[in-house]
Amino acid sequence: MLSDRCEYPCQTLDISPGGLSVIAPVLGKAGERVVAYFDHIGRVEGVLVRVFQNGFAMTIAATPRKREKLADQLTWLANRQILGLPEDRRHERLAPKQTRSFLILPDGREIPCRVVDVSLSGAAVQIEEKPPVGTAVTLGRTAAKIVRHLETGLAVEFTRPQNIDVLREQFGG
Repeated sequence: MLSDRCEYPCQTLDISPGGLSVIAPVLGKAGERVVAYFDHIGRVEGVLVRVFQNGFAMTIAATPRKREKLADQLTWLANRQILGLPEDRRHERLAPKQTRSFLILPDGREIPCRVVDVSLSGAAVQIEEKPPVGTAVTLGRTAAKIVRHLETGLAVEFTRPQNIDVLREQFGG
């Protein structure tokens, strides 16, 4: 997402705890604020520092602790296939038995969706309409916020960690 608050798909060329470069269909301007969401890493903020053909490089604005966590995550990503490591998730994902649900928007509209997986901290849903990242929503009966768009839907993070028994009751996982 560039300063105009429009979101664009991108592909990572390289990344380190201090910066990254991406291929993107829209190239911002040097000094522009950028917010990016990456699978396995999440939200990254920074400043665009250099534009090149079909892409740009940006710094990563992060505390020393967040940089350390990012370095650990990047090391894990680089080595997981070689070492046969499992996915590193905050909470185990459950495949729900009850997949049909509704995403309720702040204006009260209910959009039908299919819950792909759910955990104590969030869920992935298949949905045709994709409200903006950051939108406060309710998935079924659970308050959440949209944290990223996926190819066929979106990911939400619950406003507070859920109880496994409540999740099983709501989604039958």
